[in-house]
Amino acid sequence: MISEKNFLEPSHSSGGISMQLPQINSPAPAFSAEAYHNNDTKKVNLSDYKGKWVVLVFYPADFTFICPTELGDLADHYQEFVNLGAEVLSVSTDTVFVHKAWHDNSQTIGKITFPMLADPTGNMCKSYGTYIASEGLSLRGTFVIDPDGVLKAFEIHDNSIGRSSAELLRKLKAAQFVRSNGGEVCPANWQPGKSTLKPGLDLVGKI
Repeated sequence: MISEKNFLEPSHSSGGISMQLPQINSPAPAFSAEAYHNNDTKKVNLSDYKGKWVVLVFYPADFTFICPTELGDLADHYQEFVNLGAEVLSVSTDTVFVHKAWHDNSQTIGKITFPMLADPTGNMCKSYGTYIASEGLSLRGTFVIDPDGVLKAFEIHDNSIGRSSAELLRKLKAAQFVRSNGGEVCPANWQPGKSTLKPGLDLVGKI
């Protein structure tokens, strides 16, 4: 039986998590999931977004505490992601009906205009390595997928640690810069307009 504390803000235990993580620079795991979007439900597939960047945001559960702060932050920055040619998709093991109820009853979640994917079987979470088997919920996982469907970045947090949309936007911009500028790499805390590096023996020991 899941305690109220674990349901509201689950913590992970190594024995209860699927650790089969996808590989950077390999095709992101394909998925097909029902989503709540614009007061309706629809089927969403990764292949629908070929030619666009995709930002997948896994979170534990609707009607919790940290989750609405994260999703509200994403909603506030959503247009910035769209302007960069990216789609944001949030994912939890709740059903689309729970997503709708949360969207209708929370002022913060009511701001969301990106698709909210439902993964009640946990299959999508399992394929991305975020599933907590002992709780039937997801860890906080974020995955950046390029227009070719290739995974370029991901991070997975303990469920007590919230994420930053500003940092996610920075990573997306860095991934886009590197994709468009072969041979250049982005150093720590890089922002658009700042200096990049071209790896070579002449830089060894000089940075």
